[in-house]
Amino acid sequence: MADSVLYEVTDGLATITINRPDAMNAMNTEAKVALRDAVQAAAADTAVRAVLLTAAGNRAFCVGQDLKEHIGNLASDRNTGTSLTMNTVAEHYNPIVRALTEMPKPVVVGVNGVAAGAGFGFALAADYRVVADTASFNTSFAGVALTADSGVSWTLPRLIGASRAADLLFFPRSLKAQEAYELGIVNRLVPSDSLHAEAEAVARTFAAGPTVAYAALKESLAYGASHSLAQTLEHEDILQTRAGASEDHAIAVEAFLAKQPPKYLGR
Repeated sequence: MADSVLYEVTDGLATITINRPDAMNAMNTEAKVALRDAVQAAAADTAVRAVLLTAAGNRAFCVGQDLKEHIGNLASDRNTGTSLTMNTVAEHYNPIVRALTEMPKPVVVGVNGVAAGAGFGFALAADYRVVADTASFNTSFAGVALTADSGVSWTLPRLIGASRAADLLFFPRSLKAQEAYELGIVNRLVPSDSLHAEAEAVARTFAAGPTVAYAALKESLAYGASHSLAQTLEHEDILQTRAGASEDHAIAVEAFLAKQPPKYLGR
């Protein structure tokens, strides 16, 4: 794994850290490839029961595309008559967001600073957002004459409604953590000096929890967002049957009857 993204697995938790603090964790090609590979590795690893996505430094979670590299790539495209620069959406951003949203295990993001553009998209793709009170969000795209990517046009309206999402996309601005919390973007707002500890604690709670049930809840929420009530009820039946057959469900029931905390196996 490249130094621009760090990857570690301990006790069922995969911690992925964007590690370009001097560049406000902007995504150059190396970082995009490394982040894509790390997220996909976590999704495929059966030993991983939860994922924590975070970033180095205090200023930024991720400000999106590295514009210095981007300008050079655009110039190269003009000189060669190609349009390879914008292939990054299909090659990098889309696979990252799909892996985050589709993996059958919870993803927690710890937002320590500015989350802009694709960085905002990565945060929205997580299942649970723990955010420092000094952090901020910005769609950014229209500010550099681009449209939304990294799933923002799908995730943001589902969190805050179509009208508010349109306002933030058409008129990009710095959305402070408190306002983001009030809008429903933030799950847990914490003091900046405890961000990493709080985010890790949430992620480790997921890693020690009923993984099959969490996967079903994640799938159920995504399914219900785009299907009718009748279809969702049928799908809930399928998912509940799956969860009910898990070892963790049997462990939970036995622990409840014994008045003891359950010790889940993640299967």
